Amino acid sequence: MQRHMIHNAQLEGDPFHWAGGPDGVLLIHGYTATTAEVRPLARFLCEQGYTVAGPLLPGHYTTPADANRYTWQDWTRAIETAYREIATRCQRVIVGGESTGAILSLYLASEHPEIIALLCYAPALRLTLSPAQAALLRLIAPFKSALPKGQMSNAELWQGYPVNPLKGAVQLLDLQRAVRRRLARVRQPLLLMQGRRDVTVSARAPGEIAAGVRSVIKETYWLDNSAHTLLLGIEQVRAFELTLDFIQRVLGRQEAPWRDPSVGTTSSRSISSSWV
Repeated sequence: MQRHMIHNAQLEGDPFHWAGGPDGVLLIHGYTATTAEVRPLARFLCEQGYTVAGPLLPGHYTTPADANRYTWQDWTRAIETAYREIATRCQRVIVGGESTGAILSLYLASEHPEIIALLCYAPALRLTLSPAQAALLRLIAPFKSALPKGQMSNAELWQGYPVNPLKGAVQLLDLQRAVRRRLARVRQPLLLMQGRRDVTVSARAPGEIAAGVRSVIKETYWLDNSAHTLLLGIEQVRAFELTLDFIQRVLGRQEAPWRDPSVGTTSSRSISSSWV
């Protein structure tokens, strides 16, 4: 690894597998990031007794140029391998991720109906790019390796490339198309979470996912003070609590039934929090 090409190179960004109980959680980081993006949630869940694993996507935690060498199919093969590894050690597995990691989770769930539930944070099924901007990205990617990023949310805690490798970004657009075609194959209980200050992922993305999947149980939470990397942000504690509550209910660890009976088994809630 050429450390000068990694923002916050001092943080831990390697793959991890932390042994816990018989129930496992697989957490997937986003495009240009590393496992540092999901490690705080992973540590929290491991402390609650879960086995937790975080794979590293091909082309990440090396150099920006390396990110341009891989396809979205390389990413799905990597998470397939990681899923099979944790599934051999755990009785039940929940899969989740942030940004690109969230839509990779949806892809994996469409392939594996035995996955217990999904955790999708800032799911990058639809970006804030306009159609014209997306078309321009595809045009210039063969000729320009990368573009500098603008201001990064939670930059002091996030680790990854300070630029956007463009061929890799095109692969993200192609992954979006593939996942849209597979949404109807997703039936697992689904947790969606997005920050209202997210300028990377379109505010339409959670609704599009909720409408497209066939999950009976869906919960959508909006964190009013959070930006894109909400698992590292000001409402991190609230996000973790909501996640743990969802997991416990899915796994039947609480005697209480699913809440919000007025809207059946589907819940969409707007969360405003002052957690720091």
